[in-house]
Amino acid sequence: MSHKVIVPIGPYHPLQEEPEFFQLYVEGEKVVDIDIIIGYNHRGIEKLAESKHYDQIAFLVERICGICSSSHPYAYVLAVEDLFGGEANIVPERALYIRTIIDELQRIHSHLLWLGLVGHFIGYNTIWMWAWKYREPVLDMFEMVTGNRNNYAMFKIGGVRRDIQDEDIPLLKKMLDELTPSIKMFYGAINDDPVIKARLKEAGTLTKEQAIDWCVVGPTARASGVNIDIRRDEPYGAFLMNTIDWNVVLEKDGDVFAKTMVRILEMEDSINIINQALNKMPKGEIDANVKDVPPGEGIGRVEAPRGECIHYIKSDGTNRPVRHKIRAPSFMNVASDKVAAVGGTISDATLTLAAVDPCYCCTERVAVINKTDNKKIMNGWDLVRLSQEKTNKIKEGWPNGRPE
Repeated sequence: MSHKVIVPIGPYHPLQEEPEFFQLYVEGEKVVDIDIIIGYNHRGIEKLAESKHYDQIAFLVERICGICSSSHPYAYVLAVEDLFGGEANIVPERALYIRTIIDELQRIHSHLLWLGLVGHFIGYNTIWMWAWKYREPVLDMFEMVTGNRNNYAMFKIGGVRRDIQDEDIPLLKKMLDELTPSIKMFYGAINDDPVIKARLKEAGTLTKEQAIDWCVVGPTARASGVNIDIRRDEPYGAFLMNTIDWNVVLEKDGDVFAKTMVRILEMEDSINIINQALNKMPKGEIDANVKDVPPGEGIGRVEAPRGECIHYIKSDGTNRPVRHKIRAPSFMNVASDKVAAVGGTISDATLTLAAVDPCYCCTERVAVINKTDNKKIMNGWDLVRLSQEKTNKIKEGWPNGRPE
């Protein structure tokens, strides 16, 4: 009879840049089940946002993730602009193009960073060094346009904070043209390498049906053949203008190799999108100078490098939100490890966990410990029950069961 053994990965592990706990149940080398335990990195961003005015929040949410640090402020400003009837109603056209340029540069930088880490994880450090070498010019472009290599401080309600100077555009195009052969080189080097194929193919496979059942997003979904992309399905930025020619990249095998190919091909598409945006960007203002935010509820959605990023804002008409809710793509994708890692080996499991390009600081939600029972971790229903009990206790002191 086989004996089931627990193998912990995390919360601190060389494969993970951030703390998260994956508890593998294995029989021999085969993974038969996995528990995913979050709550090691919660920072209370949503609650902090309620104490900031609307302009400050853009800087706050930019720090949710240092890699996709334009996705969160972009989704946030879209949520607030939804209260005005949508981005197209108030944001100047030039600002729409600048937003897309920043967002697609971020996609390239994020995918190159992930590609380098994949090379490192499988012991192919040449790919790691190459990927991070060619990521440097992307960060140089960010510095040229925004003044920063990370956390770009570009997005604001009603537009962007800085313009792209006309004299910088030829150099940006030149740097993009020089980057293109490097991306094609990665595609050839990985697609033609029998060792990489042997290591990545059929590892961590997520079928199309499983991808749909687990609601995965972004490259994780598209690698399984799920044809979704917010840039096309709910256009924003320059995609609103119907002037950008691009494709949604799809693979069908759903394994780590397919996820790698999707991201490499998306980088080629992003270079194409940025070049078109630079060519078609009109002259004009970059900021609508929004002063007041109306009451209501708004939702912003963007296609972050990892997939759909959602921000929700509830406004009461003051200069601070009543509620700010964030759902990052990794919150959806990490859960799919529950099926993708099962059936593979322990060594495949580590690649599977990394293949969704997880951002745990984006994913985190608080885990509350009941003070009366330090061993019990409270779930959402426990918190609802405690809230109801507290409400009932308060109501006992009210005349007629309600406040005067």
